[in-house]
Amino acid sequence: MSIFMGKRIVLGVTGGVAAYKAAELARLLGKAGANVHCVLTEAASRFVTPASFQALTGNPAWSDLWDVRMPNGMAHIDLTRGAAALVVAPASANSIAKYVHGMADDLLSTLVLARDCPLVVCPAMNRQMWENSATQRNVAQLRQDGALILGPAAGEQACGEVGMGRMLEPEQIVAGLEAFFTPKLLAGKRVLMTAGPTYEALDPVRGITNLSSGKMGYALARACANAGAEVTLVSGPVSLATPAGVRRIDVKSALEMRDAVLRHVAQAGIFIAVAAVADYRPANVSAHKLKKSGATGLTIAMEQNPDILSEVAALSSAPFCVGFAAESQNLDEYATTKRAKKGIPLIVGNLVQDGMGGDANRVVLYDDSGRHELPAGSKDAVAADIVVYLANLLGA
Repeated sequence: MSIFMGKRIVLGVTGGVAAYKAAELARLLGKAGANVHCVLTEAASRFVTPASFQALTGNPAWSDLWDVRMPNGMAHIDLTRGAAALVVAPASANSIAKYVHGMADDLLSTLVLARDCPLVVCPAMNRQMWENSATQRNVAQLRQDGALILGPAAGEQACGEVGMGRMLEPEQIVAGLEAFFTPKLLAGKRVLMTAGPTYEALDPVRGITNLSSGKMGYALARACANAGAEVTLVSGPVSLATPAGVRRIDVKSALEMRDAVLRHVAQAGIFIAVAAVADYRPANVSAHKLKKSGATGLTIAMEQNPDILSEVAALSSAPFCVGFAAESQNLDEYATTKRAKKGIPLIVGNLVQDGMGGDANRVVLYDDSGRHELPAGSKDAVAADIVVYLANLLGA
């Protein structure tokens, strides 16, 4: 289940060209299950309209401190009652300055002052406004006062300049809020992970790999980080963005992945081996591109790659090890056998037809107490369920 399901979120929109992104943010939060209520400043209404937000959220949009639709005339108090957060995106330099000094001259600034829920601020402004010492002082004070600051990002701005000040993309803000709301079940834990495929070179242009997309591993890295863990991710070649708060180490081959894991495993309390590591690699790598060999074809001598998970599990000071078993049949038999052979406390099994390369997955967990099937769902949802189970297992 989404962490946003049933949560009331008040989305404040201030004046700035980035206000158009707030509409997509409202849509994404609603899609994730949040009950979104939007409040626009007068300046924001010059860029976007309340009608757009009402259509996207299914709730009335607000902008007037004296709005008669609130029967008791106290929209500035009642809108945030029961809210999980008040999110201001975009937050202009002017609005940030007002929040720091407790000014309350419109509906949104009054809500900030009268709220009884967390404040999340997503700055958006010209790079010179962002770099101004007054803005930096104000943001630092807001953070000290307990507000969560998400962003800004660097890049090209509407004015044509390039630098810090862009509002984070809506997807990034949603990810930041997800991390904020997630219980910190792994706080204080250091997690080392592998993810993605490995690539075993034949020659300078060809190699042997597999269909792993890395999506499950990256979802699990994100879930561990959201749960408060310090995560180091050793990744094979994938086309995925690094999850927020995760340290990423890029490798290609199984030997490179092994070396990276062994360099960092001493600092880890948990090792999660999600990567689809090639069992074999070419015994000889050609320095030049191999040519067609005519009717006789091509014979490739192979040699076995090291078993990274078994090697880590056999260490005298081994971390808590979690393995993955992707099988095409007989999942229970192969997964339990693999867990026993590697000598690890927990293994996550799935059928490749249920998840490999896709956005959803169905997994079964195997440990000393038996078989535990998790609900099928998106890989992010499945990863979050795995983290809850892992945290409970570690606590037990």
